[in-house]
Amino acid sequence: MSTSPFRPDALAGRVALITGGGTGICFGIAQELGRHGARLMLMGRREEVLKEACEALKKQGIAAAYVAGDVREYANAEKAIAATVAAYGKLDILLNGAAGNFLCPTDKLSSNGFKTVIDIDLLGTFNMCRAAFSSLKAAKDSLILNISATLHYQGTIMQSHVMAAKAGIDALGKNLACEWGEFGIRVCTIAPGAIGDTEGMRRLAPLGADKKIAADVPLRRLGTTDDIGSAAVFLASSAASYITGEILVVDGGGWLTKPAFVDRATWEKLAAKG
Repeated sequence: MSTSPFRPDALAGRVALITGGGTGICFGIAQELGRHGARLMLMGRREEVLKEACEALKKQGIAAAYVAGDVREYANAEKAIAATVAAYGKLDILLNGAAGNFLCPTDKLSSNGFKTVIDIDLLGTFNMCRAAFSSLKAAKDSLILNISATLHYQGTIMQSHVMAAKAGIDALGKNLACEWGEFGIRVCTIAPGAIGDTEGMRRLAPLGADKKIAADVPLRRLGTTDDIGSAAVFLASSAASYITGEILVVDGGGWLTKPAFVDRATWEKLAAKG
């Protein structure tokens, strides 16, 4: 964990609900929000993972609880909002990070496989936003922060399902920023690039590709969960109080120069391994 450029109390008194918060990028964001004073509610499908994440956060002196649930089910979204308000009395920040992904060429992608990712990423984001509206409106100075990607800025083979879902999240965020701004709800999006210390990078990048990806990024390195966490703290802080509808790309400039760094045969071999 890097030294933070923000004051330790930058988010003091704030309450954040984080979907997908038990692992990966979203756990990293949870740590950063928590170490700057936010009280946390983590949501995910695997209760044991959530429990371990909360224990790890509490060891750092961070107030954290969890609620198990699937964002694809609206009733679960309502349950998570209710649990957050019951635990902390309010909700200030909703971070939508629950996501699904796998590699598959489109000509082999099933309708159900496409729908699964759309439902987790896009429908799940909508469900959480809609269920949280009344609580965020009551907070008056609140934030919805969606986690997207840069895959759809150009083209990424084996990822048509994910690209469609993330493009939808970007569009939804802009719409809600316009519709809900009058209620004091800001809506922003973070689009991470290749983040090296995550399970997704280990699963989805061909062996050895991490070095090639890093070499092609203008800043010459992969991102870290701290990079994304710091971006989240900024957007959640008073420093960003006049920012809404923004998609903040955090990828070291990678999407500007992104090459087709491996051929189809390599991707298909990786996809076959699951």
